[in-house]
Amino acid sequence: MRKIALPALVLAAIAFSTFSFRNPDPEGFKWYTWEEAVELNKTNPKKIVVDVFTNWCGWCKKMDKGAFIDPAVMAYLSANFYPVKLNAEQREEIKFSDETFGFIPNDNGRGGVHSLAYALMDGRSGYPTLVYLNEKYERIMISPGFKEAPDLLKELRFAAEEFYNKTTWEKYKEGKE
Repeated sequence: MRKIALPALVLAAIAFSTFSFRNPDPEGFKWYTWEEAVELNKTNPKKIVVDVFTNWCGWCKKMDKGAFIDPAVMAYLSANFYPVKLNAEQREEIKFSDETFGFIPNDNGRGGVHSLAYALMDGRSGYPTLVYLNEKYERIMISPGFKEAPDLLKELRFAAEEFYNKTTWEKYKEGKE
């Protein structure tokens, strides 16, 4: 009897953890690939926010389990942006605007960066980083680092409601717009 109880307890724990940490996606929320967002932007122009991440980044995972599953954040993202996930170390090529972006290995043969992530982040590295683009793929701003939901919402509003045309991010975040 004891041999059956232990596996059942382990399975129950796994099932519980799967359900308790699943994203509570509101109706219509979706992370897009770069290619999907570009295609959608052709017929329904919207701003794009690119979450540049890596698989090994702990703060990226914390944002995925925190700010990015906040219902208000997901609703705002869905309504105002094409939210894109871009792995900064992905190996797959991305074709955009008559260019092909691909993985660039480090000189030492360990690691590297995808050239689209590199271009979007203006040659910087550090993850997570959010890159905000307007409908014409012009960069609005680069925002490195982890964010809690309220801070992320403020940033999203700054970009979506085009406060960047009226003030700086520093003044806006301090309420001095």
